[in-house]
Amino acid sequence: MDALVIHAPGDLRVEDVPTPEIGPSQLRVRVRCGGICGSDLHYYQHGGFGTVRIQEPMVLGHEVAGVVEEVGSAVRQYERGDRIAVSPSRPCGGCRYCQQGLQNHCLDMRYYGSAMRTPHVQGAFRQQIVVDLAQAHRLADTVSDGEGSMAEPLSVALHAVRRAGCLLGKSVLITGCGPIGALIVIAARRAGATHIVVTDMGAAPLRSAARVGADETVNVAEQPEGLAKFAADKGQFDVLFEASGNERALRGAFDVLRPRGVIVQVGLGGEMTLPVNAIVAKEFDLRGAFRFHEEFATAVQLLNKGLVDLKPLISATLPFRDAARAFALAADRSQAMKVLLSFE
Repeated sequence: MDALVIHAPGDLRVEDVPTPEIGPSQLRVRVRCGGICGSDLHYYQHGGFGTVRIQEPMVLGHEVAGVVEEVGSAVRQYERGDRIAVSPSRPCGGCRYCQQGLQNHCLDMRYYGSAMRTPHVQGAFRQQIVVDLAQAHRLADTVSDGEGSMAEPLSVALHAVRRAGCLLGKSVLITGCGPIGALIVIAARRAGATHIVVTDMGAAPLRSAARVGADETVNVAEQPEGLAKFAADKGQFDVLFEASGNERALRGAFDVLRPRGVIVQVGLGGEMTLPVNAIVAKEFDLRGAFRFHEEFATAVQLLNKGLVDLKPLISATLPFRDAARAFALAADRSQAMKVLLSFE
């Protein structure tokens, strides 16, 4: 079957790849839809990110939903024709972090479409994929394949919100409004945040944030002092979610975050230099948020029960054979929030 294989920056090919044999506790899934993630764009545009670089051809993709075509002999929970979202996370289950319930820090993690280890972990942008039973999460008939493929980025947002602690009645600032920033708006609201402000340098992402529930949006390119009103009395925000990976965005939020406020760093953009004196003087809690684990099941539950609406974030769905155009659109923040690939 055909798959999208990255060979080098800008060199993305449709190639025939084998489908592995199905094991007793596995499912063979026909992929219907996949979402282009920021990491996929980094591989396509730059060949990787940070010190992670493509060393060999690799199937891209980790945000997918599809339909079960075959079930292993030991599987009783699913049958042919069931629609599922596929978690791309495959922790080993045996290392000390897995045993502590910290599967996102697994010492032997295999995550779809990742060049962090060699041989690379092949991704899910393919017509068929064999998955472990633990990766499958049933989708309700009311949830589209496109929404199902977005369970993965929603899981990232849910994990970030969990890292922040209780948000009930809290005032929240989100810096950076790509897909993850917009999904944090949704997740923070579900968690009880009463006032959510979002910043970005583009008008289109901010419009998307408003559509999914942000109370205020600030275009910091047009209004560099747009957050100044929140600096009164040592800061007005209880929690900051930094989703841009930009040092200026993080440092610029310190004045508007109240003493003992919580900072959750979600975005990755390279190393940063931080004003440690301000962190000490205002007693900030600085927390990272990396991937997810059990939040994937929660994301699918929220979708199945209609408790979140991700449709406003879907900008376009293109055939996977038109991947070059799809990736170009996904990279244009003025035109697109989340671009999906159809494998039908």
